[in-house]
Amino acid sequence: MVPSLDSRLPAFVREHYECHEWKHASAILTQDFPAEWRDVMDVLTAFRLRRSWITTPGGRKSQVSEFIDGFLAARGWRETQFQTGIVVDGQTRPSPTHQVDCFRNGIALEIEWNNKDPFYDRDLNNFRLLFDLRTVSVGIIVTRSDELQALFQRLGRGPSYGASTTHMGKLLPRIAGGGGAGCPLLVFGIRASLFVEDES
Repeated sequence: MVPSLDSRLPAFVREHYECHEWKHASAILTQDFPAEWRDVMDVLTAFRLRRSWITTPGGRKSQVSEFIDGFLAARGWRETQFQTGIVVDGQTRPSPTHQVDCFRNGIALEIEWNNKDPFYDRDLNNFRLLFDLRTVSVGIIVTRSDELQALFQRLGRGPSYGASTTHMGKLLPRIAGGGGAGCPLLVFGIRASLFVEDES
């Protein structure tokens, strides 16, 4: 019997995240990139969704992103901008890619907590291009599960996390429609069970 994504995930990740994969992403990670797989499982296991991260207005980068970025940076992952170009009749024309939030050894991870949903198109197109250029082997997106909306409403923050922002319901149809093309993809949705109180 071929191992499934669920069989590869630690119990904590399986229980507290909405998990999806395409094109055998978890098999590639566990077999060819075990250190990167371990890093991703470790950061997902360490993560908790703190009340203050939801109720405090954010700045340029959310505290969700800050936590994941910081954790992976300590493991050698880096925000990375790739310089790419297309050669036409001997002339190179720039074909810039968007910088990847966290990158190490061919694995690219993006965090989409509360951006406008077209950011998913940017991420998936970036994964597609970098995969075709043999620079990225697997693309990973960490986002929020749709079930969090009820929690945001309860905390009085529902309008700040609107229907047109990044959540799983906006991502899955894009992937089903071929958004990532040939790039193996792994997606994790933060669920309400990760919520913890940290305010008096």
